[in-house]
Amino acid sequence: MDAAQQEATARARDLQRSWYGEPLGALFRRLIDDLGLNQARLAAVLGLSAPMLSQLMSGQRAKIGNPAVVQRVQALQELSGLVADGSVSAGEATDRMEEIKKSQGGSVLSTTGHSTSSSSSAPTVRRVVREIQSLLRSVSGAGDIIEAANTLAATHPELAEFLRVYGAGRTAEAVSHYEGHQS
Repeated sequence: MDAAQQEATARARDLQRSWYGEPLGALFRRLIDDLGLNQARLAAVLGLSAPMLSQLMSGQRAKIGNPAVVQRVQALQELSGLVADGSVSAGEATDRMEEIKKSQGGSVLSTTGHSTSSSSSAPTVRRVVREIQSLLRSVSGAGDIIEAANTLAATHPELAEFLRVYGAGRTAEAVSHYEGHQS
């Protein structure tokens, strides 16, 4: 990739961060991991072509042009949180993904009749942790975060631990840390 392409990709990711809260590559990879999907299945649920999904993930394209697709992304983010906190089983998640796939946007009603739009429920611990991780990792790579943590360890051990856990650790470890500090 030449310098102009790298600059265009960085600009697209910055725009994605301002529009969607994070680069779409990170957001889509999290949905893939949390919901047990592959890229082709995610593209199908969202109503995007596989090449378009790939272009959005890589930063070749910045914006999702279809508002209904944006709403499906939001519905999948909410579903991901419900799966993460145990409110929705894997089987039920599969059914809800089919509902999301068929939706034209707006909120998707669950089988209990409650809306699953992101505005209707509080963020889960896992979602909060993932947001913290995403923010730290957008600022610096894991190696630099570990180096900063090591520098702080002698004088600020709690801050060093925070950087290690959220900046370079696994999500499960960060969730445990977060829950251990709630009172």
